[in-house]
Amino acid sequence: MAVGKEDVEIIKPRTDKREYRRIVLRNSLQVLLVSDPDTDKCAASMNVGVGSFCDPVGLEGLAHFLEHMLFYASEKYPLEDSYSKYITEHGGSTNAFTASEQTNYYFDVNTDCFEEALDRFAQFFIKPLMSADATTREIKAVDSENQKNLLSDAWRMNQLQKHLSSESHPYHKFSTGNWKTLEVRPKAKGVDTRQELLKFYEDNYSANLMHLVVYAKESLDKVQSLVEDKFQEIRNSDRSCFLFRGQPCTSEHLQILVRAVPIKQGHKLRIIWPIPPSIRLYKEGPCRYLGHLIGHEGEGSLFYVLKTLGWATGLSAGEGEWTLEFSFFKVVIDLTDAGHDHMQDIVGLLFKYVQLLQQSGVCEWIFDELSAVCETGFHYQDKFPPIDYVVNIASNMQIYPPKDWLVGSSLPSNFNPDTIQMILNELCPENVRIFWESQKFEGLTDKVEPWYGTAYSIEKVTPSIVQEWMSLAPMEKLHLPAPNVFIPTDLSLKSSQEKVKFPVLLRKSSYSKLWYKPDTMFSTPKAYVKIDFNCPYASNSPEAEVLADIFARLLMDYLNEYAYYAQVAGLYYGIIHTDSGFEVTLVGYNHKLRILLETVVDKIAKFEVKPDRFSVIKEMVMKDYQNFKFQQPYQQAMYNCSLILEDQTWPWMEQLEVLPHLNAEDLAKFATMMLSRAFLECYIAGNIEQEEAESMIQLVEDVFFKGSKPICQPLFLSQHLTNRVVKLERGMNYFYSKEGLNPSDENSALVHYIQVHRDDFILNVKLQLFALIAKQPAFHQLRSVEQLGYITVLMQRNDSGIRGVQFIIQSTVKGPGHIDLRVEAFLRMFESKLYEMTNDEFKSNINALIDMKLEKHKNLREESRFYWREISDGTLKFDRREAEVAALRQLTQQELIDFFNENIKVGATQKKTLSVRVYGNQHLSEINSDKSEPSQPHTIQIDDIFSFRRSQPLYGSFKGGFMKL
Repeated sequence: MAVGKEDVEIIKPRTDKREYRRIVLRNSLQVLLVSDPDTDKCAASMNVGVGSFCDPVGLEGLAHFLEHMLFYASEKYPLEDSYSKYITEHGGSTNAFTASEQTNYYFDVNTDCFEEALDRFAQFFIKPLMSADATTREIKAVDSENQKNLLSDAWRMNQLQKHLSSESHPYHKFSTGNWKTLEVRPKAKGVDTRQELLKFYEDNYSANLMHLVVYAKESLDKVQSLVEDKFQEIRNSDRSCFLFRGQPCTSEHLQILVRAVPIKQGHKLRIIWPIPPSIRLYKEGPCRYLGHLIGHEGEGSLFYVLKTLGWATGLSAGEGEWTLEFSFFKVVIDLTDAGHDHMQDIVGLLFKYVQLLQQSGVCEWIFDELSAVCETGFHYQDKFPPIDYVVNIASNMQIYPPKDWLVGSSLPSNFNPDTIQMILNELCPENVRIFWESQKFEGLTDKVEPWYGTAYSIEKVTPSIVQEWMSLAPMEKLHLPAPNVFIPTDLSLKSSQEKVKFPVLLRKSSYSKLWYKPDTMFSTPKAYVKIDFNCPYASNSPEAEVLADIFARLLMDYLNEYAYYAQVAGLYYGIIHTDSGFEVTLVGYNHKLRILLETVVDKIAKFEVKPDRFSVIKEMVMKDYQNFKFQQPYQQAMYNCSLILEDQTWPWMEQLEVLPHLNAEDLAKFATMMLSRAFLECYIAGNIEQEEAESMIQLVEDVFFKGSKPICQPLFLSQHLTNRVVKLERGMNYFYSKEGLNPSDENSALVHYIQVHRDDFILNVKLQLFALIAKQPAFHQLRSVEQLGYITVLMQRNDSGIRGVQFIIQSTVKGPGHIDLRVEAFLRMFESKLYEMTNDEFKSNINALIDMKLEKHKNLREESRFYWREISDGTLKFDRREAEVAALRQLTQQELIDFFNENIKVGATQKKTLSVRVYGNQHLSEINSDKSEPSQPHTIQIDDIFSFRRSQPLYGSFKGGFMKL
């Protein structure tokens, strides 16, 4: 029974048709109910006001460990992992995260299974079972999660900032936990981690500290009675809210310059100031205002000046980690090599920009402009998946009054120059913390952060030193941004002449094809434009591949100061290098999209190589390639799997080899050559009329293909590009083994790929049904029971229409050869489960998959990506979901078993397997023994990827049929 059904008016977007209701249960649990009759998924999120700041001393990571443990089992549902199994088998997903002051648990599921899913979820907070056996196993999972973070610069630098703070403040803590903190050290002190876990749960998990969001298809009254029934048994111990008073940084932690050695190539500068938390001033939005100006990228901005000097390639500014008691304002700058040599000048210029803000005073017109952009953004926001929506709101509920639960701090509306000035005054040399990262500091440091092993040194930087840096900094013209011409003023909806269900081919010529899909679903003043330049000369060698990448990045670089204003106003653009050339994307409010498109097209047509910018971008690309070796081992395994399968792809090592020798002149010649032959594949969707769409592409054609000296010629028939994929031989097992690229990484990884078929509706649904049924049992066996590693996934794979399934596992515990055997053992075990499945279970899985397929697109971007995939792969099956649902309705259990026996079962004569094994430093000794095992029949060891690729047949390509519809 709810104690209160409060008629608080919850502010919601003008376009939002959902209904909301706040209730408080008799156990003081605050709940927001959301009713959405149009939804295809239901979701819930429980935010518990207990986080890693509550970890007991000597048990670092206990809150995070508890988050893991609640998923295992409950008194009402004692079968281990049955919650996750239920969610997965009914088309859903589930996860959780632990933050400083909150832990959030969430899931989504198909609408017809919501009641039972919600009941299972509620048991987390009523009577969870935390068995001794599961506790020991899950400590290993927490340790594995930490292992994958040890060589991540983001985690390392975050912990270094925490380390250099007051030891008495919880901000200082290590929050993830590992084998040492949760097993070794407690044991040595005679502490029982499981008893501490139970005590932590009993003491802290109280209903009055929880906030729940439930998103359902039913009416509010029905959802309310469901929630009252399921959640009122959560115990309320009237626990007072946790408050961590005091500041994490005392005077000894300010006015410091910290030099730190990162894992990856590249230099970064983080300038950080402790500030009063602006969450208490969220209507005034002081940090949003200051972040907007200090992080601006238009002409006259700090970034524009640093970029012009060749010193920086990226800059962001705004409020970083915050609580109700403390906060940080952060400016993060990605430096070039030259920028690294001018660190003092850069810090000087930043403080000069802060000085400019002081001298200019707080500008009301800038605040009003920002406020208008935020308001339009809020009222015309895209609908996004319910699972993301509930997490966002549940987190907001802990912080904001009920009327602002949906808004949060996204609508600054009260102009208050005093609060902005107050925060601005904190951005001074007296309070600064500077973290400077570069591998150039290797061997020059004298300290080590204890949890991640980051090498660093520290020195004092007094205000007088900063003043000196300011006085010596270059005399560049810094100024405030101009008024934003891209802010949309026409948000009207165009009337679509006809209700088109799928994209239509609006026009075609020897130059281009235009697919068009007016908005019939979302009623939003937004559009999506994609123009894919297919250029045969863009990818015919490693050099071409690298030059095409630099070409696309340079275009983005040239457009930045102009188009940044469009991004601020909600109109996004991107130019990226693709396997077949480059692709231009524009998405956002349609009112001024044409203006931006014309500018982008003009920049491409008049492309010239500026040597200074070429050098900067080349340096960036070089570091990206050099940093490839620091990717997670599972990512390396996936990369090598793609390299083996995808024809006409070049390895990163060859690209890195040719890169140093390329110069600006090479790019100038290449760009002309690349554009000399092109075919444009175009897709335009959203709030745009047919004539507008046609006229946009006519404009593009006129620029590139018309005139006395056209930039582009149409492709010859022989030049249309294809996507070809290696066709593995039936009944064969292929192996590729490789040492991990980073000798310091202890993690090994396996991708066990089973190739099945070329895109076909009936085979697709059999494969998808297998993946749905096997996903959770695979996770349970290989991760929860065997504890092979934190990253354990079974998922489908689609290479340009060639379908298969893959197991992806990363582990420090076992080497890839052993993991491969465990995957096969799992498939043998799964076999019997498949045979024993009841007819009801089979039908339930079929229905779950049908519901997943019939799930409507949430927004224009999501819909456009779906149709664009069909266009870019060349499959053009726009009615894919409907056709696959029809195939599913006909599918019998015996057909699924036959499919499994032919294609997936261990030893099946038709089965095609590729195992890509990456060996970390823990398992290097196994690489040779695994390779030299007596070769089994039907087994091939791949030594040279390219010899192998050349010797294999290829599947036919869907893409590249001239004028094919």
